[in-house]
Amino acid sequence: MSIGPQPRPIVIGIGNTERGDDGAGRLAASLLRDALAGAVEVVELDGEATAVLARLEGRSLAYLIDACVSGAEPGSFRRFAAHEAPLPQLGSDLSTHGFGLAAAVELARTLGLLPARTFVYAIEGARFDVGSGPSAAVAEAARQVAAEIRAELKQILA
Repeated sequence: MSIGPQPRPIVIGIGNTERGDDGAGRLAASLLRDALAGAVEVVELDGEATAVLARLEGRSLAYLIDACVSGAEPGSFRRFAAHEAPLPQLGSDLSTHGFGLAAAVELARTLGLLPARTFVYAIEGARFDVGSGPSAAVAEAARQVAAEIRAELKQILA
């Protein structure tokens, strides 16, 4: 019996680009799209849990990037190895979306869909006004997160 090729690693940027800092994850993903073309799948999602779960299935490596509100300095970010331990319940569930990224990751773990290596980047936001773009601090954090992921993937895929 032959096992087919493994799906490519995935980067999932989560958020709403029409709600200020909520678009942080999608901004970081868009910065990675061209740099990682072919070797890694890069997608942007609005945060709906079943869409996230569907993209994680069968993967061995995933990066998820989302905005959060935990009271930290806007533009700061944290990296979590979700495959090692549950995500902390900080502020708004590490997400600005109703169901929450932490809940989606834990559901993936329960269903056996969580990739063996799953990294979550939470970018602290402050401004979520409808019709506005990300603040300067969050845009810079998205660039830093994208650079960090790009460098790590370059080593992994070499």
